[in-house]
Amino acid sequence: MPTVEEDRKIVAAAKLDPDAKPLTKAQLAQMVPMKALRGRPKLENKKVLLSVRYSPNVVEFFKAMGEGWQSRMDRVLSEYVARRAR
Repeated sequence: MPTVEEDRKIVAAAKLDPDAKPLTKAQLAQMVPMKALRGRPKLENKKVLLSVRYSPNVVEFFKAMGEGWQSRMDRVLSEYVARRAR
């Protein structure tokens, strides 16, 4: 922990640094807590977490397509629902 005198010197040096200018009131007003920005953006239509059982051949088919297989499975089911809802 710096002494009071060391702290004064640190603050004085920081004020002389052109890259460390104090923030304006407008800049401070625009700040948002970092925890509010963490994670993925919220989706309009959130997906539902669900435990479900599929036939092994269905799972193997989609997994064989590689990364994103669950999203592809969701897309196929969504297309089926859209066709049936007509």
